[in-house]
Amino acid sequence: MQTPLRTHLRGVRFLKTAATCLLAMSAGVMAAEEPPVRLVVPFPPGGSTDIAARIIQPKLAEALNRNVIVENRPGANTQIASQYVARSAPDGNTMLLSFDSHSINPIIKPDLPYDTFKDFKGIAFALRFPLVIGAGQSTPGNNLKEFLEAARANPQTYSYASAGVGSLSQLAAEDLKRQAKVDILHVPYAGGGPMVQALLSGTSHITFLSYAALKSNIEAGKIKPLAITGTTRLRDLPDVPTVEESGFPGFEAYSWQGLWVPAATPDDVAKELTDAALTALNDPEVKSRLNDIGFEVIATDGASAERYAVEQYERWSKFVKDTGLSLIE
Repeated sequence: MQTPLRTHLRGVRFLKTAATCLLAMSAGVMAAEEPPVRLVVPFPPGGSTDIAARIIQPKLAEALNRNVIVENRPGANTQIASQYVARSAPDGNTMLLSFDSHSINPIIKPDLPYDTFKDFKGIAFALRFPLVIGAGQSTPGNNLKEFLEAARANPQTYSYASAGVGSLSQLAAEDLKRQAKVDILHVPYAGGGPMVQALLSGTSHITFLSYAALKSNIEAGKIKPLAITGTTRLRDLPDVPTVEESGFPGFEAYSWQGLWVPAATPDDVAKELTDAALTALNDPEVKSRLNDIGFEVIATDGASAERYAVEQYERWSKFVKDTGLSLIE
């Protein structure tokens, strides 16, 4: 027979258990209702920025303990995605994974519908990678020196494919043309896929693209890597010299990616995102997968992303001014 005290204690235990279950259910509902973090990519699926985003996404979600979805918003040389993020609520739920065009667009279009340097807060300087100067099999030369000799001997005979007017692939090519004193025609395309096809078909002779975009065709022997635009050789292409090693001291050109949120995002929210982003980028599996496709993991804070964006803007703005390069689309 149960005493009144035992009956009372059983009742207390039941109420505590019920309360714990209700709290857990409530927390679960709140977590389910919490909106995901949108990682906005300014290109269609399949490009190097999209590939990087999808490698980072699972570990970023794990570090934030929230769902993270990759959202592709291509168009207007990354301006559509940038404007979308700049005008999003500053609540930490929307981030931009930018490309090198983040710094170049203000040079091409001073009247952008957003201010590159005032409307965003840096979260992390994520990645950078050199470009590979790739050539089709019909292009003369097996390295950059040999191709440039052919180009000097035959002005306006050869062309380079770029990702569009004002893209880094155009600026890097024009910088090389200036230093090498060669006359190579510019043919703009709508992204990396068409640029690769131009090489494969012989429509264009060389291009400046990420190793990730060229890797499969290099491995298949369909595209020849002539040189690397970074300061060191790529691990997967140890026999391919840098442009500097090919006779152009100081030459370098890097594509890069940074994480950004709207400028009004509170500092504590931004710090939480920074901490999660750096955790994800420094994860050994993530770093290994990114290294395998030619990315250099930088993984520094938002302030470094902001500084680098300004440095790249100043570098290419000066280049355009000094050379008088036309960036009219």
